[in-house]
Amino acid sequence: MNNICIIPARAKSKRIKNKNIKKFFGKPIIYWAIQAALKSKCFSKIIVSSDSEKILRISKQYGAEQNELRPKELSKDTISMDEVIKYEILKENKKRKIDNICCIVATSPLINPKDIRKSLKILKENKTNYVFSASTYDAPIQRYFFLDKKGYLKKRKMNNLKKGSQDLKKAYHDAAQFYWASFETFSSKIHIYNGKSIPYYIPSFKSVDINDKDDWKKAEAMFKILKKF
Repeated sequence: MNNICIIPARAKSKRIKNKNIKKFFGKPIIYWAIQAALKSKCFSKIIVSSDSEKILRISKQYGAEQNELRPKELSKDTISMDEVIKYEILKENKKRKIDNICCIVATSPLINPKDIRKSLKILKENKTNYVFSASTYDAPIQRYFFLDKKGYLKKRKMNNLKKGSQDLKKAYHDAAQFYWASFETFSSKIHIYNGKSIPYYIPSFKSVDINDKDDWKKAEAMFKILKKF
């Protein structure tokens, strides 16, 4: 079976400079994603998709395949991850027919190879379009609030605000680690939220979506603790 891994890693990052190769516990952060993919033993190829020669060079050093720079039009802020994946898999499928693809987020240092393997098993054993990492919100989302320009809470309806936490439904979110699907699904217009998808649960203490400096610090603290166990 030909399963491949795609790791999108664009050079520019607005909130964290050079985010995809910034050092995380002594290694470029993309190293941890590549290593998890290698250790899972699920893939015939690990392909890093980037517009940066430096990122591709570093990625190859740590075990990813040699890859060409992706076109400039696929490196704009407005380009979705789906478009990048489609470009890479259509190019790769011409060389050898692909069965399944796993897109792994470059900045996911807490990703576990066992979760990659287990989620692939779920994909194989169920009639589903996608299997993707998901986690629960730390606090009930029904108690959300917004601030006005002066920093005061905006008034909102009192629905659910009087209920105890135990009476509120759990809400889930994308854990931003990995996304499994067949070649047919990834190359189609089926979206992960509009298709038939199965979330693979990742405990909230094992996942963090790194978008800004606070997220980075949180990931470092979690990684340090998990490393002990």
